[in-house]
Amino acid sequence: MRTTLDIDADVLDAVKELAKARNQTAGRVLSDLARQSICREEPLAFEIEDGLPILPAGGSPVTVETVESLENEVLVEHARTARR
Repeated sequence: MRTTLDIDADVLDAVKELAKARNQTAGRVLSDLARQSICREEPLAFEIEDGLPILPAGGSPVTVETVESLENEVLVEHARTARR
């Protein structure tokens, strides 16, 4: 489905980077990220230390989906701070 959206430049840059890394379109990546965010019952809580996400001890098992979600969040945050 085609539509026009106003997306912040840093978010679009991060989406384009992910799309290139995944060999997907930016629209597909953005749809997947939005779907993950909408479907998540509670956000993942983590801290960044030396540029790496640190998961809290005793949490749920780390899955590929968890890692991808954290990578996405880190890329978006990196793009946001790089713009400043």
